[in-house]
Amino acid sequence: MTADRSAEPPVRRLASRIVYRNDWMSVREDDIVFADGSTSIYGVVDKPDYALIIAEEPDPDGSRFHLVEQYRYSIERRSLEFPMGGWPAGKTGSAAELGQAELREETGLTAESWVHLGKLVQSTGHSSQCFDIYLASVLTAGAHDRETTEGDMVHRTVTEDEFCDLIADGTVTDSPTVAAYGMLLMHRRTVGRA
Repeated sequence: MTADRSAEPPVRRLASRIVYRNDWMSVREDDIVFADGSTSIYGVVDKPDYALIIAEEPDPDGSRFHLVEQYRYSIERRSLEFPMGGWPAGKTGSAAELGQAELREETGLTAESWVHLGKLVQSTGHSSQCFDIYLASVLTAGAHDRETTEGDMVHRTVTEDEFCDLIADGTVTDSPTVAAYGMLLMHRRTVGRA
């Protein structure tokens, strides 16, 4: 069941101010009022949207996925994920163009087939950022062109069963990666019904 989007929202913004900004994000603090008239503040992280790519190829046992592993400063450890990223400061393009650029940059792969699986919100509780999910297939290998900040990145492939095991054992903890896999499973169900 979908909520009625035409209804008056239960929270209204009275004022907004940027309290922090850099080249990648801004943090705003909004003065808000609830339906009962009480007031409060709400902090929101605004970041540009990004693209996440499930690069899939056939395997005798089903499918293989291309993953990247890199150190993530905010969690102070390495993270195994689907390739993903946003446009660098000053550059723009469509979500599909971003997906193609990120896949090539991080893995060196190009793909003949691109399917848009959907768009999700990164973290509804504190951020406006969204991400588009693409399924890329019919892959061709090439040289990666990683950014300086991706210097420690490692590219590897795993079977789909191995990928599920990595989620189950807590190795893959990146929520957009896990959510994107869920979107892929729903896509397969829809295609299977067609």
